[in-house]
Amino acid sequence: IELRRDVNANVIMNRLLKHTQLQDTFGVIMLALVNNEPRILNLQQILEYYLKHQEDVVTRRTKYDLNKAEERDHILQGLLKALDFIDEVITIIRGSQNAQIAKERLMERFELSDVQAQAIVDMRLRALTGLEREKLENEHQDLVAKIAELKAILADEKLLLGVIKTEMSAIAEKYGDDRRSKIGYDELDISMEDLIPRENTIIAMTSLGYIKRMTVDNFKAQNRGGRGIKGMQTIDEDYIEDLLMTTTHHYLNFFTNMGRVYRLKAYEIPEAGRTARGTAIVNLLQLAPGEKITAMIPIREYSDDKNLFMVTKTGIVKKTPLMEFSNVRKNGLTAINLREEDELIEVKITDSNSEIFLVTKQGMCIRFQETDVRATGRASMGVIGMNLSPGDEIIGMQLQTQGSDLLIVSENGMGKRTNMDEFTVQKRGGKGVKCYKIVEKTGDVVGAKAVNDDNEIMMITTEGIIIQLRVQDISTLSRITSGVKLINLDNGVKVAQIAKVREKLSNGDHEFDNLEEAMEEVAQEAVSEDEDEAEENLIFPTEDSEDDE
Repeated sequence: IELRRDVNANVIMNRLLKHTQLQDTFGVIMLALVNNEPRILNLQQILEYYLKHQEDVVTRRTKYDLNKAEERDHILQGLLKALDFIDEVITIIRGSQNAQIAKERLMERFELSDVQAQAIVDMRLRALTGLEREKLENEHQDLVAKIAELKAILADEKLLLGVIKTEMSAIAEKYGDDRRSKIGYDELDISMEDLIPRENTIIAMTSLGYIKRMTVDNFKAQNRGGRGIKGMQTIDEDYIEDLLMTTTHHYLNFFTNMGRVYRLKAYEIPEAGRTARGTAIVNLLQLAPGEKITAMIPIREYSDDKNLFMVTKTGIVKKTPLMEFSNVRKNGLTAINLREEDELIEVKITDSNSEIFLVTKQGMCIRFQETDVRATGRASMGVIGMNLSPGDEIIGMQLQTQGSDLLIVSENGMGKRTNMDEFTVQKRGGKGVKCYKIVEKTGDVVGAKAVNDDNEIMMITTEGIIIQLRVQDISTLSRITSGVKLINLDNGVKVAQIAKVREKLSNGDHEFDNLEEAMEEVAQEAVSEDEDEAEENLIFPTEDSEDDE
């Protein structure tokens, strides 16, 4: 089905599944007779009773086959005995007045049963040949083996079940095909979330709107100045724009350039490999034409003491209580009203006591108190956070709680750290101070992150290359400097985005050198702790979250 460019494919698919028979559901009432009583069975019971029925069927069949084999072998034994004394048998038969007398005389002479004597009397002359005798002997040997096998099946339940398994496998191989229906569950009895393991995950999204979920063991730290590894297979003019760490059960709030917010659980994003492109976000969210994601915020739970702090490209800031976003509809909610040609670029969770850092692409930075911005509702416009020079725009927002240094990276792979104490607190709405010296070698600023020594940084280029650096390997310099080279770039390639991860993880009492050690420790504690408490013990910070503390 070909769709118009502005049509949401996910919506059309849902309508097709709802109003057509592309997808259908039906209930099964598993009513059966159990010991001559009607009962409604569940899936496990129906399988168990069917297995018992198969045991009964195979047992009866085996007994029948055993009886037939023993009867035939009994006759063969009589025929073979007659062949051993064939001359005497012929004499008895020829000297008898009728067949009945012949049978009686044979039974008396050779201790035969009635059926054996009858078979001898009915025996044809061709049975006297050597070939026929050999056939009878072979048939007798085969029957002896078959009788032994049938008796073994009746005596051993494991052999009986083995016969059932073999026969079912043969039927499945001959007539079976892939399952076309799905065995579902009662939504009132079990939640889909109960089937999803709680684990840390990486969410990556490109500038053209492709998103995927990856396991955290895809990346490892490298030395400064390396070339990195391939992080995502992108198409022309596409690159990874957002990269964050969260857990599978956290909410992901998606804020768009048009000032709207959408929401998914992290596990609802399809998992893919490190180099896979991922799934188009328009297949997961009902985005409007021209709307794209500019910020992803992982949220574990909604509380009254938290706020969402937003900043636009032109320096407008807004603070809204987090609880106002606790019920996000499928078609999204308005998060901020925007002026013409303005865009929402970044959103963070704050606690009303934060200090805000705004950084521009021309290397300016302002630091002000969050309390300078009063809280407003979702549909409000916001206030001026920073007064920008002509042609300048905001490229990032950070909180003082996220680190002791401000890391600034330029598009040509240069970067540095500057201690946050070098930035004095001002009132919102000012022009700020110089935070980065821009020259031809550096290019414009593309990212700014608040960091500590134990953090690591992921840098993503426009070709999808990712390099992970230890922050302690990056030089700490004053405000008006350009820094050092952080990544080697080919001609025409630029740094597109930076993301922050943590080198060490903590469970409150111990620090671990890698994720595996931390997860193992938390898994052991989770045996005796409440599930939520166990999750809290693993401090696995998400990108751009005040939980980095």
